[in-house]
Amino acid sequence: MRNEVTRARLSLIASMCIFGTIGLVRRYLPVPSGFLAMARGLLGALFLLVLVHLRGGRLDRAAIRPMLSRLVISGAMIGFNWILLFEAYRYTTVAVATLCYYMAPVFILMVVPFVLHERLTLRKTLCVLAALFGMVMVSGVSRGGLARSGEWRGILCGLGAAILYASVVMLNKFIRYVPAYDKTIVQIGTAGAVLIPYVLLAEDPGAIRFTPAVILLLLVAGLVHTGCAYALYFGSVDALSAQTLALLSYLDPVIAILLSALILREPMSMAQALGAALVLCSAVIAELPERSKT
Repeated sequence: MRNEVTRARLSLIASMCIFGTIGLVRRYLPVPSGFLAMARGLLGALFLLVLVHLRGGRLDRAAIRPMLSRLVISGAMIGFNWILLFEAYRYTTVAVATLCYYMAPVFILMVVPFVLHERLTLRKTLCVLAALFGMVMVSGVSRGGLARSGEWRGILCGLGAAILYASVVMLNKFIRYVPAYDKTIVQIGTAGAVLIPYVLLAEDPGAIRFTPAVILLLLVAGLVHTGCAYALYFGSVDALSAQTLALLSYLDPVIAILLSALILREPMSMAQALGAALVLCSAVIAELPERSKT
């Protein structure tokens, strides 16, 4: 049992390390964000389908059928969520874009009392306020302006991606009895398929230069950062507690921020660093279980 938990924890850590490097791949991949999101969804879904087949399994159509409309809607939201995230990486630093994206748990806390009718405790309320204040520090508003012209666009794209991700999480609460792998395959496959007309109408895929480096990075984004990362993640969820899953998931933004500073050499002021710490700490503290009352 202990070995199983250890393997699951290592799989989860590996998936978070992979997710944390997607910004680095986006930085060096000269393709439109919609095309990248489309390729990521289609390749990732194909990878997971092949993996399920190799394991002797098949999609549970009986479970998927009654939830298909919700799966398709959430899949489309995932596709446009990816576009906004990739656009955020274009217009601001990987660190700032990642922190904007990780406001999603805060947005979820803000709407849970209205959607799921769950009580927002004092601790979680303080975490929401602290995270919002930290986001203000990260944005640069507190020092009277932004570090670079146009960075607001990246920040707004990152926050938009966070809102879409939070919406997907909330919608998933109402998608029941569908196995995790099946749900993910349908959702990310839908994300890729829905973006095909968007790419053809809003972007110019014919102008993309498919050099060996571009093809390799597209395969890495689709097969490694989507298919492999999701396989590792879902291979760990059954053996770990919800609290462990939630807390270890914050390795993703930490790794992204470190890569932003160490590899991309992207600047971050002291105020932004403090804001980043405030956002991440608030999100982590909000995930901790409340002390039970006797």
